[in-house]
Amino acid sequence: MKKHENGFTYPLTLCTLLLFLIFFSMNIEQLLAERKMAGETTEILKQEYYFLSSAKKVESIYQSGGIMPAKGTFVYVNGTMDYRAETPTAYIQIVDFTLVLHSREPIAGYGYFDTRSKTMIKWEEAK
Repeated sequence: MKKHENGFTYPLTLCTLLLFLIFFSMNIEQLLAERKMAGETTEILKQEYYFLSSAKKVESIYQSGGIMPAKGTFVYVNGTMDYRAETPTAYIQIVDFTLVLHSREPIAGYGYFDTRSKTMIKWEEAK
């Protein structure tokens, strides 16, 4: 019986080790992908929050003051939001928002404001 067992333990140990390493590397790959996805989701939600709060601030400034400021800047913890107002028609005013985060390239968005009701009627993000 001993003659037939020579060399059996090493291949069995090697196969077991390889299976463990493959399983472990698959789990590590999944963990890294989930972490990357969580970081990107955080950045996207932060961008959306900054756009929403900037649009609300501009709208409240417009409603309280009666006139739209020509341009301005809002400073946030992770970036700055610049805005610039244009008047293409008598009843609609376009405000260009540009978000510059510390870790990303600039992102633009456009808010359309009705001058009669002094509210935002449409929102577009530049692509």
